[in-house]
Amino acid sequence: MELRGLTVDVIVGVYNRERVTPQPLRLDVALFLDARQAAVGGRLANTVHYGRLAGELRFLLDACRFELLESAAEAVCRYLLAPPTDAAPHAHLYAATVRVTKPEALTGWAIPSLQVHRTSEEMVYRTEAKDFGHVDVIHEGATYGVYRLRVAPGRGIPPRADGHTEGMELVLGAGMLLRGQPVGRGLAFPGPGVFGHRYDNPTATEQTVLGVYRPRLVLSEEEAVGSAEPLEPGTLYYLPE
Repeated sequence: MELRGLTVDVIVGVYNRERVTPQPLRLDVALFLDARQAAVGGRLANTVHYGRLAGELRFLLDACRFELLESAAEAVCRYLLAPPTDAAPHAHLYAATVRVTKPEALTGWAIPSLQVHRTSEEMVYRTEAKDFGHVDVIHEGATYGVYRLRVAPGRGIPPRADGHTEGMELVLGAGMLLRGQPVGRGLAFPGPGVFGHRYDNPTATEQTVLGVYRPRLVLSEEEAVGSAEPLEPGTLYYLPE
């Protein structure tokens, strides 16, 4: 399965001008999976929901603010090949090929791009148990970290006061509550206020929040309860179904 031409205007690059002005970043991915069960059964859980995946990859490109194409390619590969969760089931991926391109970086002289290929066998992920469930460490760069916060049934993530300056969180599952109100699948919330959010999972299924935080999380430290910051409007990363 391939997903081609996903282009997002984001902060990407190492030069000062690139850290303040968004520019296009194009992403092309090829996913290697056994699609025979999906072909027979007709269930999305047995393949990859490319509509939701496109939204999740857009979120990563927006939130991570990559310095290098190498960082972007590696982060995307690690996210693609991470084991599926109950909130976002999909077929097992054996490998992924990722190409990232900066079409305007050299102002027409040439178009730089980078392609990498990774297999699931070479990926190792760290998971830590928390009071609300588990945290999967998907990828950690020099200035940021990508994590899956997996909330067990009947549990909740309290507001946090952990010293982070900014973050961005994407709700992957259905049925979550944000500050006591239902929050739709595919909504993302940016800014320093994300650490004042309280998520609750009233469902009978584990739910997942995908988080990008700057700097990376220090998972060994206890998360203190902090005061709730004003809730900024969410951005929808999934197409309406």
